Amino acid sequence: MKLKRFWILLFVVAALAAFAQETKKTVVYKLNIKQEISPATRRQVSQAFDAADSLKADVFLIHMNTYGGTVVDADSIRTRILQSKISVYVFIDNNAASAGALISIACDGIYMRPGGSIGAATVVNQTGQAMPDKYQSYMRSTMRATAEAHGKDTIVTAENDTIYKWFRDPQIAEAMVDQRIFIEGISDTGKVLTFTPLEAMENGFCEGTAETVDEVLHQVGVDDYELIEYAPSFIEKIIGFLVHPMISGLLIMAIVGGIYFEMQTPGIGFPLGIALLAAILYFAPLYLEGLAANWEIVLFVVGVILIAIEIFAIPGFGVAGILGVSFMFIGLVLSLIDNVNFDFDGVHMDGVGVAITTVVLGIFGGFVLSLYLGKRVFSANSGPFKNMSLHTVQKVNEGYVSVDTRLFQLIGKTGVTQTVLRPGGKISIDGEFFDAVSESGFIEKGEKVVVTRMESVQLFVDLAEESAV
Repeated sequence: MKLKRFWILLFVVAALAAFAQETKKTVVYKLNIKQEISPATRRQVSQAFDAADSLKADVFLIHMNTYGGTVVDADSIRTRILQSKISVYVFIDNNAASAGALISIACDGIYMRPGGSIGAATVVNQTGQAMPDKYQSYMRSTMRATAEAHGKDTIVTAENDTIYKWFRDPQIAEAMVDQRIFIEGISDTGKVLTFTPLEAMENGFCEGTAETVDEVLHQVGVDDYELIEYAPSFIEKIIGFLVHPMISGLLIMAIVGGIYFEMQTPGIGFPLGIALLAAILYFAPLYLEGLAANWEIVLFVVGVILIAIEIFAIPGFGVAGILGVSFMFIGLVLSLIDNVNFDFDGVHMDGVGVAITTVVLGIFGGFVLSLYLGKRVFSANSGPFKNMSLHTVQKVNEGYVSVDTRLFQLIGKTGVTQTVLRPGGKISIDGEFFDAVSESGFIEKGEKVVVTRMESVQLFVDLAEESAV
């Protein structure tokens, strides 16, 4: 009796499992690649595959419409596709040119919309001119290897002859890169190969045509499915927002304005914090996008340091200041350009013009905004930070005085240093204390000094002649 119950229970469990298996929908994970292939695309593909793996998706579908992009990012994407344990299919919704063709050939199945095209994978620069042969050689090899990765079909003829035929012919893939390759009936010498959907089907580079994703999945053999589409993460959206030229210009304004305010009112701290935050927001997304290299960021930082040295250590405007401004400008511009070190072969002049214009307008706007806000924000009589400065003149026994219009009358007067000038410090003139900066570097406490000039509401002094002797 117990044995009979056991068999009945086992039968019920098996029936339920079979029913659950039959009713389980196929999980399809869909990723759109409808933009230029770039570092952002590579990151999104990696995130999409990780998500598909975690969801235990059965099918990975790429919905593509691209004219190409960077070879290095396309190569990373095709490698991820070839190594995927999930079946990967691509639906070419009109275009799969250049890097898009490489990615498509890596997929297990290619489906195209009527009127679409695939091919034209010659490596070109941003002006559309073909790159030197060393670049073409690498692309030819990559295309061949990608096609070879799908292996060969074994065909047995009626005469019992065994023929091994490539699933995707490596020579055809190579002809999409090199116009010198001749394939009878397919590719003429002097023309880079590009297939229409019907031509691609005839030559093994397309499994079928379709108008919609649903039609593609039906041809794959998936009818009852759950479609999950990749959505860019919040970070990806932020990066895309920050790399916009207008936003880059605003960040440059914040960098310049923050540095200016900090130099005008040293010790407050938050303007420098704003400048630092703006610099991070400016360079970080460009670095992730592969535009800003380490040395370009270092160049900008060195420029800032040189300007600080010029202002606080060697007052005036000499070599350090000029180099500092130049380094900052070059660092900001080059970080917006897709150059490799000092190789600008692949850089279009339009991109250089946009980069220079963005930086120039950002710096100019930063200075204008700084001068405007400087009077309002740090005004002694109004503004949110009015309490950060003294409003009245105090006698020597009451402390020291804040800056006022009488500073112009102090030029040429003699005083005594009340603290060490390193080069900034305090001096006393006629019993009143003032902030001052040394023109000649370090000056000890108790030395007689003379006021040489007043710039940007700041007194500059030098040793008096009798002290210098």
